[in-house]
Amino acid sequence: MKTFVTLSLVALLLLVSVISFGDVFSNRPYSNTLKGGYKIGEQVTDFNLLNVEGNYVSLADYPAAKGFIIVFTTNHCPYAKAYEARIANLDKKYKLQGYPVIAINANSPDIIAENNFTNMKLRAQQKAFTYPYLFDENQEVCSAFGATKTPHVYLLHKENKHLIVKYIGAIDDNYKDVKQVQQKFLENAVQALLHGEEIAIKTTKAIGCSIK
Repeated sequence: MKTFVTLSLVALLLLVSVISFGDVFSNRPYSNTLKGGYKIGEQVTDFNLLNVEGNYVSLADYPAAKGFIIVFTTNHCPYAKAYEARIANLDKKYKLQGYPVIAINANSPDIIAENNFTNMKLRAQQKAFTYPYLFDENQEVCSAFGATKTPHVYLLHKENKHLIVKYIGAIDDNYKDVKQVQQKFLENAVQALLHGEEIAIKTTKAIGCSIK
């Protein structure tokens, strides 16, 4: 009897795990953003943040852009590090098509010193970032967007000179191994915009370290 009860509990836990994991990348309107953060279809307010190169960058600096791939990331997080090469590839592939990557460090260096501006510059140099890496020192921009994880992605598209949120969430469905990725959520969303098509999956749950 005890064996039967134990096996039943194990089966139940496995079922719950499968359901929970499936829900992470479901097609329902969902994203783990903060309350008050931007939602799909909402207009984004521009920002002006310090880049690792020493200049300030805003979205208005890219008048020819069709939109942007905004990635909230950081120096120390293993999830963020796992995606650096993929983010660089996305920038290389889509910058010339009108959707450059803008990376923003949303973590406070007061909590984890590795996330300070000096280490940001070192990280960008070591990894040869091809995109701006901006310092959200007061965490105002990540709060406005509603970002909670690193990485957390927001795909913006320009409509009548306004930047509208079109996708929020994860880059893809496997942070551990790029070769095992089955769904490229962000890339599929960009491709849909480039072809004037509806984005099939507009929100997913961002998987990563909590913003601190």
